[in-house]
Amino acid sequence: MILRIENVTKDFKVSHGPLARATHFTALKDVSLSVGKGESFGLVGESGSGKTTLTRLILQLDRVSSGRILFDGTDLASLSARDLRHLRSRIQIVFQDPYASLNPRMTVHDIISEPMEIHQDTLGLNARQRTDRVVELLELVGLGGQHLFRFPHEFSGGQRQRIGIARALAVRPEFLILDEPTSALDVSVQAQVLNLLHELQAKLGLTYFFISHDLGVIRYVCDRVALIYRGEIVEQGETERIFEAPESDYARLLLSAMPEPDPDRSPFRPPAASAG
Repeated sequence: MILRIENVTKDFKVSHGPLARATHFTALKDVSLSVGKGESFGLVGESGSGKTTLTRLILQLDRVSSGRILFDGTDLASLSARDLRHLRSRIQIVFQDPYASLNPRMTVHDIISEPMEIHQDTLGLNARQRTDRVVELLELVGLGGQHLFRFPHEFSGGQRQRIGIARALAVRPEFLILDEPTSALDVSVQAQVLNLLHELQAKLGLTYFFISHDLGVIRYVCDRVALIYRGEIVEQGETERIFEAPESDYARLLLSAMPEPDPDRSPFRPPAASAG
């Protein structure tokens, strides 16, 4: 397993005013899951369920209150700042909003090459090699070198997300956190981006940690899935097993709310008139 999360709990102090006593809010409670190398693992939950908190803990932007997070066998909490910096070249993230996640004042070249400069000691690329790598990445995600010195506002939402994916791949990571990467896109563009992610995983041997509230997307992308509700994992397992035979009430509730993709089976379709 490339990622193991063992009995992780995260508490936050909450103060309701300058004179009020601080209380604790438990965002995650005794969360355990594991992700195998090369697989796509989905994390599903509604807003406020703890998905973002868990992501921040994996990236070490916050520290666990108890429990452990191990990446490739190493406890992340034990790493020095230098070792953690090196590790972050192996773990990258694609953000939800392709409009907010790209700096509008930077060209595509600078957006994608910036991580290579940050991890210069790991990659060892000079300026010319970084530019060549940017062009290679743009072609990999279905764009091209002609876009090198354009700005984010000149692209559609789907193209911006492709740029975000290229930026995440710039430092040759093994593990990608995909934070609802298609939720801000039109349905037809969503399909294109999901197909691209499939192709990249097969070509580059990537491991995906896919965060979403969209079960349809999770079913298409993920090998296994965990359902999180109010900071606790309520069910996890093979994706098809959970879709076909859910064990928890929460899983059944989520599945019952999914739209029916076949219009002939949709509950909103009026019954056909009887012959004669």
